[in-house]
Amino acid sequence: MTQLEHDIKALIIDSLGLEDIEPKDIPSDQPLFGDGLGLDSVDALELALALQKRFALKIDPDAKDTRDHFATVATLAAFVIEKRNQQEA
Repeated sequence: MTQLEHDIKALIIDSLGLEDIEPKDIPSDQPLFGDGLGLDSVDALELALALQKRFALKIDPDAKDTRDHFATVATLAAFVIEKRNQQEA
């Protein structure tokens, strides 16, 4: 697990008020929604806001690939890296 993945897992736990769970308990490739971690659409909105605030990102909710970025912790980490690289360019 990378430091960024750990930070995202901690952000998920903190922003969604998940109790009795630690970052190490969330596999990076586990789906965040449905049968995986069990998040729902309200959780997605709260997580998007937390990500934007924590990592100073702009997330376009209408972009067709936004849902794909929120599939797993690993895809979220890749998304954060991509956004950071775009901001630096």
